[in-house]
Amino acid sequence: MKRLIGEFETQSYTQIIFPHKDTDWAEYLQEAQECFVNIINAIRKFQTCLVVCDDIKALKAHFEDTKHLLFQEYTTDDTWARDCSAISLENGKSTELLDFTFNAWGGKFDATKDNDMTSFLTPWAKKIDFVLEGGAIESNGEGLLLSTSACMLNTNRNPQYTKQEITLKLKQFFNLKEVLYLEHGYLAGDDTDSHIDTLARFIDKKSIMYIQCTDKNDEHYQELHLMEKELQTFAQIHDFKLIALPMCDPIYYKKERLPATYANFLFVNGGVLVPVYGIKQDKEAIEIFQRTFKDREIIPLDCSILIRQHGSLHCVTMNFY
Repeated sequence: MKRLIGEFETQSYTQIIFPHKDTDWAEYLQEAQECFVNIINAIRKFQTCLVVCDDIKALKAHFEDTKHLLFQEYTTDDTWARDCSAISLENGKSTELLDFTFNAWGGKFDATKDNDMTSFLTPWAKKIDFVLEGGAIESNGEGLLLSTSACMLNTNRNPQYTKQEITLKLKQFFNLKEVLYLEHGYLAGDDTDSHIDTLARFIDKKSIMYIQCTDKNDEHYQELHLMEKELQTFAQIHDFKLIALPMCDPIYYKKERLPATYANFLFVNGGVLVPVYGIKQDKEAIEIFQRTFKDREIIPLDCSILIRQHGSLHCVTMNFY
C-alpha cells in the first residue's frame, strides 16, 4: 500500500544544499553560509544530514568534525532543497522516491541544474512528468493532503490540466483520499505563489499549525483571516485541532517586505527546529512550540538571512525516510 508520509514521522536523514558563489546568496555569502552551518549542526544533533555542495573540501572546513554528516558534490543553481529534491513515498515496507519536475515556481528563475539534481543524486528515483514542489504539499500521513489553489492550480505549473485533473493526479501519485485546497492566504515577498509550508502545516494526523494575523492594519489580515475560516471548516469536517502561530511584524530588506513566518519550521527525530527573526513575536512562537511538542526538543534558529531570498528554514531542507 502506497502512502505519502507525514513529515512528523521518523526520518532517515535530512538533505540540505550549501550556498556557493554562483547562487543568489553571493551578495552576503559568508552570512548565508554561517546560517546554513548553524542549521546543519542543529540537524546532526538528531540525525544524519546530507549536504549537497559544489566543493566538499571547502565545505568540510566549516566543521570541527563530520559526525552524522554525509557529502555529495554537485553544483546547483540555488539552495531550495525542499522544492527540487525527491519526495518520499512509503510503498509497502520500502520507501519510493518520486522525482517531480521543478521549474522554479513557474519559470521565475533558471532551474536546469536544480531540476537535474535528483537524477544525479538518486538515479533510481521515479521520474514524474508533472511540476510539483515539496513546499507545496502537506500530508497528514493518512491520505489527506493540504495545499493552496494559488500554487497547485497556477497555470505557470501544469497549464495543460484542469483542477479536477490535477487533483486526480495527486491522488494517484500519493494514494490520497482527499486534497484540501486553501483558497486564501499569502505572504508578501513570497516567490512560490503561496506555498502551504509558509502558511499551515500538519504536525500530526489530526493537528494543523497555521499563521494567524490579528492586526487589522497588516496587509495580510483579510487573506489570513479568510484562510483561518477555511481551516476551521476543514477542522469541523475532519476533526482537526488547530494551533495558531503569530504573524511576524514586518521585516524589510532594501524596502521590500520579507516573507517571515514561523510556519516554516522543520521536524527532526526528537526535535523541532524553529525559525526566528530577532523580533518580539519570537518569544511567543517558541513558547507555543514548547507547549505543543512536550516530547520534542525545540531549537530556535536565526533565519533572518534566509528570508532575504524569500524563503526560510523548511524551504532550504528536505526530509527523507
